[in-house]
Amino acid sequence: MDTSAGLLIAGAIGAAVGAMITYLWRYSERREAAVPEPTPLIPPGADQVLSVISSSAVLIDSSDTVVKASAPAFAMGIVHEDRLEPEELMTLVRQVRRDGQVREADFSLQPRRGTTSYVHARVAPLTSRLILVLADDRTREQRVESIRRDFVANVSHELKTPVGALNLLAEAVGEAKDDPEAVVRFSSRMHLESERLTRLVQQIIDLSRLQNDMLSDDATTIKIGELVSEATEHSATDAEHKGIEIVTAVEPDLYVHGDRAQLHAAVSNLVENAVTYSPDGSRVTVTAQLDGEDVRLTVADNGIGIPGDELDRIFERFYRVDPARARTTGGTGLGLSIVKHVAASNGGTVEVWSEPGLGSSFTLVLPAHSHDIDEENA
Repeated sequence: MDTSAGLLIAGAIGAAVGAMITYLWRYSERREAAVPEPTPLIPPGADQVLSVISSSAVLIDSSDTVVKASAPAFAMGIVHEDRLEPEELMTLVRQVRRDGQVREADFSLQPRRGTTSYVHARVAPLTSRLILVLADDRTREQRVESIRRDFVANVSHELKTPVGALNLLAEAVGEAKDDPEAVVRFSSRMHLESERLTRLVQQIIDLSRLQNDMLSDDATTIKIGELVSEATEHSATDAEHKGIEIVTAVEPDLYVHGDRAQLHAAVSNLVENAVTYSPDGSRVTVTAQLDGEDVRLTVADNGIGIPGDELDRIFERFYRVDPARARTTGGTGLGLSIVKHVAASNGGTVEVWSEPGLGSSFTLVLPAHSHDIDEENA
């Protein structure tokens, strides 16, 4: 075979191989074009949306498996591994998958540890295969609403007592018009019930103003010595009637910055409680001293004391350690609640120590204020 014939044969073979490669490449290209790319289960952009919304978000596929969940959903406890909890919420998901209708419902979560939380959930179809669950924690709102209901119920109950007493006493006065001594006795009782009603209404008003625990716009520089003098003077008559000695020990030049009316009400409440719940002939002490950057104002007594299991509740509205005794003393059950909110509103706290039979001490801890002479003259 000469050289030219060899070249012709090699060229023919090369052309054939090239044609085959071209055919196979075009065939493969047609096969790839004929097979569509699978549609992603999670729509594009869904991850970014789920990461920024404030609600807890969960995506559930057709097999009831969680395919995507935001961090708040895990923190809330509605997702455990790859399953949605509680079962009532999962039932809602199946109903939405069945008819495509958006549904909403409220659920309570009972964790293995901790307190019950309340969740509002909205369930809607996202795609033909995915269900979207949006959940919001409503525990705080639920508690606020519960407190509001209790407060209204308690106010209604407390107002009925003096109003009902006044009504009965007014009838008694009318029937005893020919008995001057009875009229005087009943009118004296009417005066006491009227004072109780006035005190209750005023304390409800004071408490409503303190709910936000925000510093009042009327904040001024207050000398602690003057505050203590005013508070003790407020209870001086009751203390004298019971033979109780009120002793004060206040360091000089102690000042705080706050609402004078609020702080006067708080300290007066503490002194009044100490006098009310102390036995005749005992002693109530009021002390105030500087402790670092704080002023500690303490009212202590040798009264009946408070059981340890009730100390955490004494600052609740209308809570009374001894309801029968409170009716006798005319207490409203709002005084300590006002003290707690006054402390918070003026940047401080309130501390309590008590032992049954030994007495109690309540301490207002308030930020100390450096008094300026120019400020006093201003």
